[in-house]
Amino acid sequence: MAATMKKGVAAEDVNVTFEDQQKINKFARNTNRMSELKDEIEAKKKSLQNLEDASDDLMMCDDDAMLIPYQIGDVFISHSQEETQELLEAAKEALQEEIKGLEGRVSSIQGVLGDLKVQLYAKFGNNINLEADES
Repeated sequence: MAATMKKGVAAEDVNVTFEDQQKINKFARNTNRMSELKDEIEAKKKSLQNLEDASDDLMMCDDDAMLIPYQIGDVFISHSQEETQELLEAAKEALQEEIKGLEGRVSSIQGVLGDLKVQLYAKFGNNINLEADES
């Protein structure tokens, strides 16, 4: 009885062509790249939040004559409060643009992945798993 049930559940044989393998490899590469981009976006969002926090703290500073150290590369340079605020705003704008660019790349990769999923599921059905593991 168990043997007959296994035959009913058994997956049908589907030949994997070279083109199919190329699509599967492209899907895997794009999935990995999208994951890397999402990690990069999260890191940049954290940096943006740090810049916003620094800007907020700077606004609370009462002493306008005080020089504020601002890091450029590995060096700290002292600027007035106003100059430092301008540098922070410029850095925030640059980071926001980078985040927008990365999010655009992620959405284009998602489009490619969607097309590949349709093609691969059409050929392989339940014999292929293209969903990301949530572990």
